[in-house]
Amino acid sequence: MNILSIFIILTIVLVSVILHELMHGVVAYFLGDKTAKYAGRLTLNPIKHIDPFMSIIVPVLLYMMNAPVFGGAKPVPVDSRNLKWGEWGMALVAIAGPLTNLVLAFVAFLIGHFTGLLYGSAGELPMFIVSEFVIVNIGFTIFNIIPIPPLDGSRLLYAISPDGVRPYLAAMEKYGIIIIYILILLLGPVFSNIMVNGMNGILQFFYFVVGG
Repeated sequence: MNILSIFIILTIVLVSVILHELMHGVVAYFLGDKTAKYAGRLTLNPIKHIDPFMSIIVPVLLYMMNAPVFGGAKPVPVDSRNLKWGEWGMALVAIAGPLTNLVLAFVAFLIGHFTGLLYGSAGELPMFIVSEFVIVNIGFTIFNIIPIPPLDGSRLLYAISPDGVRPYLAAMEKYGIIIIYILILLLGPVFSNIMVNGMNGILQFFYFVVGG
């Protein structure tokens, strides 16, 4: 591990979280909510999206600990009252983020697979960049579909839940990220295994698609 590898990981993380958050705002915009646009979040400007802790510190620490890398950015503001299709519209906005990461991972995988970059055809550095881009974006996908508020997966859970359950999910949103941190601290190995197994499953699917 060296400064260059940390710089590469950080760059991959920033690109991934910026596109993740941008797509939340883009889908919200097309579903009728312009809140993200008015907040200046429909941009690739990293300053508008980066959260110093979740976008930089957490991913770098996880990488240095040889743990699955994930992170986040400042949540894009969305007013669900403006969206088409109510809670299902909000679910579409939410799922746009992890779906973006999944598409990024798959495109990078296809490029790396068919050019041989994933297997060292151009040397170790290009292999490292492509493979980490794939792994980081798969990690973001898995992490963000966890159905705990305020993660994206919770919005789909919210959409399919009975009306009586939704107030409890909404109440959890204030403390959900704290719950996630506690789970990671207390159940670190278990959480890592879940992440790793999920990531391996997606990678195996990618190889299945290309006939590998």
